[in-house]
Amino acid sequence: MLQFVSVHQQTPDKRDAAARRQDFEEIYDEYAPQKAGEQAARCSQCGVPFCQVHCPVQNNIPDWLMLTAEGRLEEAYEVSQATNNFPEICGRICPQDRLCEGNCVIEQAGHGTVTIGSIEKYITDTAWEKGWVKPVTPVRERPESVGVIGAGPAGLAAAEELRKQGYQVHVYDRYDRIGGLMIYGIPNFKLEKEVVERRAKLLRDSQVHFHLDTEIGSTISFAALRDKHDAILVATGVYKPREIQAPGVGLGNIVPALDYLIASNRNGLGDSVPAFEDGSLNAEGKRVVVIGGGDTAMDCVRTAVRQGAKSVKCLYRRNRQNMPGSQREVANAEEEGVEFVWLSAPLAFLGDAAGRVSGVRAAQVHLGAPDATGRQTPQIKEDEAYSVEADLVIKALGFDPEDLPHLFGEPELPVTRWGTLKVSYPSLMTSQSGVFAAGDIVRGASLVVWGIRDGRDAAAGIHDYIQKRVASAPTHAVAAE
Repeated sequence: MLQFVSVHQQTPDKRDAAARRQDFEEIYDEYAPQKAGEQAARCSQCGVPFCQVHCPVQNNIPDWLMLTAEGRLEEAYEVSQATNNFPEICGRICPQDRLCEGNCVIEQAGHGTVTIGSIEKYITDTAWEKGWVKPVTPVRERPESVGVIGAGPAGLAAAEELRKQGYQVHVYDRYDRIGGLMIYGIPNFKLEKEVVERRAKLLRDSQVHFHLDTEIGSTISFAALRDKHDAILVATGVYKPREIQAPGVGLGNIVPALDYLIASNRNGLGDSVPAFEDGSLNAEGKRVVVIGGGDTAMDCVRTAVRQGAKSVKCLYRRNRQNMPGSQREVANAEEEGVEFVWLSAPLAFLGDAAGRVSGVRAAQVHLGAPDATGRQTPQIKEDEAYSVEADLVIKALGFDPEDLPHLFGEPELPVTRWGTLKVSYPSLMTSQSGVFAAGDIVRGASLVVWGIRDGRDAAAGIHDYIQKRVASAPTHAVAAE
């Protein structure tokens, strides 16, 4: 260890930008085993591991880096998966520059961070290749069952943890595939679909029961689900797109980001997608403008490039330093030809005679005093407006929760003033006995890794709740005949 003074930081090779524009394949190559061990040996093994402190699932990062440096990869995998249900997914899509790597001690000292995400991905991909990843086999089966609503990161993490305890777990999801936004929202160049699909198969092999194409409130009522299971976990995520209040927003070819990404991912999976096939949700040959600055906006601009857009611009109302998305994603997008128009806010949308969008009228923005969150407040300079030509405008302004009490037909389901579900900590149980909630539907739109953390916490709360009920249940002696 402690090789950071003599070994320079080196990430896996990245494919040439011109080549990656032509397909949806992952942009990074795999680490060679020797290189992975060499880079892991750069870890300083510091007494207070800030990488671990800033990891939502509290990964034991220095431990599995040391094991990787020593060539003890199976042990490294065991340590990695002990705290994270999907380490190979987090290794691919976590914004490490904002979490573990951004807080690495040697990064702060100017030596360049340990490449934690790439090594995490390497460890688990190797574990899959070697057959070290096994289905869950509980020590004993429990008779109690748990219903999980939502097959995204939080729901799947909770399902796996509950299976480890021996519970009978049933996962309900409105889509036809397992994975939530990991399968339909995140493009292949960041997360290949086979990576999610093999996790789904592992959960099936672990005897987690999936009920797909199931809408709670229509296919089955929420009340019936509660009657059927000893506990319920709501992990639906948030899917309602935030809207722009501006003239012309109703013009044709102005679309929500998630509609656009789902169409692209479904097309890549081989599904028939009429809106993609007729060009409505296809950027090919179009001048594309994406409004927003988060990771979803980065997914949209980079997808548009690969679909053969004529030009791709990203309008964001703050500057580069204040973007909520990963700086690595911004750099990758720029390499691939995306143009970022910083400090810009849409004022109106311009249309043609056919009622389709033809441009965005935007204003320059000045960043004022910080608000309650510490971020500088955008202030529009209305006298400095300009127009950007556009054939397709994608709104990537974030997501809000759907009206679950209405959708589920359960008006007593407690919600906050933001529409997220209200829970008690640390159990994550709502005011309805036996009904828990986790992930984005509680914390608002966030990262996959936070969904995993919340799912694990909810599973612990559910286990505690059921065991207390079992312990307090009256026992009946059987009379001997």
